[in-house]
Parts: sequence; structure tokens; C-alpha cells
Amino acid sequence: MKKASAKRNNDELRPEYDLSQLKGGVRGKYYREATAGTNLVLIEPELANVFPDTESVNRALRLLADTAESAIAKKGLRRKAANSRLKRSA
Repeated sequence: MKKASAKRNNDELRPEYDLSQLKGGVRGKYYREATAGTNLVLIEPELANVFPDTESVNRALRLLADTAESAIAKKGLRRKAANSRLKRSA
């Protein structure tokens, strides 16, 4: 049997908030700008120890992509694709 939560979620605004001053808010107003060009990926903790920063992760992924591309080219399986070569971002 679960114990009842000691703290209940209260969805009511506190009395000190003046609703007349809260008008005009728009939910998600800056969402697109904040997420534009952002690609977050969660990695396992043991990999985070190996790749401590963005630069090391990008370097390893570029090496992997180059190796895979070379292996495909050697086997003659290379297909023509618009994004066949990864470009470094500035």
C-alpha cells in the first residue's frame, strides 16, 4: 500500500500575485527561437566520462562517419546522396 503524499500539488496562485499585471503572457512565445539549431542527445554516464565536452564528441562522430564512408567507398557500395560528406559547422 502506498503512503499518501505529504505534500499536495496546489494549482492555485498565491494571494500576493496580482492577476491584472500578468496579462499578455503567451505560452511558448520563444520556443522556436530557443530550439532552433539545437540538438540535445543524452549519453550514458560511462560515455560522458570518455567524452567530457562537445568538441570530443563531435571529433569522435566525425571520425566514425569518415571511417564508415571510406568502408562503403572501398566496397563500391557508395550511393550518390545529397549529404554524402559531413560538413563542419562554424
